[in-house]
Amino acid sequence: MLLPTLPMLLLLLPPTLAKLTPIFSTRSSSFDPLQHLGGQSPYFPAPAQYGVSSALPAGCHIDQVSYLVRHGARYPTKGSYAGWVSLQQKIANATFVARGPLRFLPGWKVPVNDAGNETEMLSGEGALEAFRLGFELRQLELTPGGEGLTVWSASQQRVVDTAQWFLDGYLSQGHYNISDLGKIVLMADSVNYTYANSLTPTNSCPKFAENDTLGSNYRAAYKPAIVTRLNRYLDGLTLDVTDVGKMMDLCGYQTEISGYSPFCDVFTESEWLGFEYAQDLQYYYGSGPGNKMAGTSFWPYLKAVTELFLVGPNTTTPGSSFVPPPVLMAFTHDNDLSPLIAALGIFNETALNPTRITPKRTFRSSNTISSGGRIALERLACAATVSEPSFVKHIAQTDHKSSMYSSFVRIKARIFIDRLEALKRRADTRSAFFVGQ
Repeated sequence: MLLPTLPMLLLLLPPTLAKLTPIFSTRSSSFDPLQHLGGQSPYFPAPAQYGVSSALPAGCHIDQVSYLVRHGARYPTKGSYAGWVSLQQKIANATFVARGPLRFLPGWKVPVNDAGNETEMLSGEGALEAFRLGFELRQLELTPGGEGLTVWSASQQRVVDTAQWFLDGYLSQGHYNISDLGKIVLMADSVNYTYANSLTPTNSCPKFAENDTLGSNYRAAYKPAIVTRLNRYLDGLTLDVTDVGKMMDLCGYQTEISGYSPFCDVFTESEWLGFEYAQDLQYYYGSGPGNKMAGTSFWPYLKAVTELFLVGPNTTTPGSSFVPPPVLMAFTHDNDLSPLIAALGIFNETALNPTRITPKRTFRSSNTISSGGRIALERLACAATVSEPSFVKHIAQTDHKSSMYSSFVRIKARIFIDRLEALKRRADTRSAFFVGQ
């Protein structure tokens, strides 16, 4: 049986650390590369794409929420850290002169002080992101003070730590023993018999194959020109495409670790847009709407969430003793957010061109799969007298337990509202597709 889980809403918070003013920049002051790093972006408020206000519709109130949350900002993986050390050694072993946007390079050091305890792990910024999310959701007052909260988490340590910091933020108001009130249910990451009871179901699906060929090909196409441009600022040191890849990665990671990275100011706006598009190709075709098995793999999750929303908060689910709380939270990895996007059938209006940037695309990994990114659903109870919201995109007739309220689901970040029965029909449709595989 699928764990009592969680729906989806996309929220993103800004980097909290103040950015320092660069001495030299190759881009306009209005362009922020931190919002164009795909899965490496710090959390920030995603811009609306459909012209829909994020304000709560008049006559409606939230009575249940469910979030699928990526772990917060982290230190590099062990492999990435080794690459950064290699870059630092290359710089240290050369006698060279650096000018323009690279003049900081001779004194640059890897921003990791304790590799044994920091690599792969949540950073301070990631902990703050999670704490803030808990604090902000608590302000919805969906649960009374002193009442505990159970959340679900994939088992990798940085994900578990994100869940714990969320609980610390959610339960921080008042003098309570958080260890008594907060509970984390750990879900195995990649055991093949946990497919329908997992927050990382693609790991258990034998037909799911994640492929980054298109993203890699796009990177290989745009990096050589960057290498040529940057080497003009160096005498005695020659950068290659591998070095450029590490330097672009450092923009987001070093900012999340140290509050600022000079590498963010090394690259032009068009170069950052190319970096972002390679990330979009990676997630769209690797584990998102462009992978036909992605949505299928997350169908059990979406169906479980739909059923919980149909029952509503604090009501026993049929055939079970489980009573879904008003706040349903699950914590996982970046490659488990994009399959949910595919299962929901959103951000798929335009397939991404593998060789040329698709400018009018709605799928942008920076906006949805950033560090601390989240896909969340809000269940809205709207007075029956309220006219149909102008931004409802999918409508289906449904029987309601009360003539006073109609139930809707709101997906935030790219916001639209569904009647709850329409979401159920979508999950049932995905069911037929899943069975046919």
